[in-house]
Amino acid sequence: MVILVCIDSRRCPMDEFVLPLDEEIVDIADFFKVFGDPTRLKILFLLEQGERGVNAISEELKMQQSTISQQLKLLRARRLVRFRKDGRNVLYRLNDEHIHDILAMGIEHYQELL
Repeated sequence: MVILVCIDSRRCPMDEFVLPLDEEIVDIADFFKVFGDPTRLKILFLLEQGERGVNAISEELKMQQSTISQQLKLLRARRLVRFRKDGRNVLYRLNDEHIHDILAMGIEHYQELL
């Protein structure tokens, strides 16, 4: 059985639902896997409050800088966060409003389950 989906129901009439390509499905699954790690989620929630450097993140999470740096590297590669240099400091922030929305929906869904 094939389930057909439309990413944006406002742009897809009911009779034109399309299953995303396999490559797209794999990319979307990889995107959501990033949210499956508690450390990465903590970093994303911190960055939702504003940009921070590795030192600030590691202090707030009481974790080693090397661990935070590894996770930030992965988050950058997946384009969930971006950075800017301020002198010798590198400051990270969420890449765009979609990431804010996903985090908010995650919290909303969790609270509905309680």
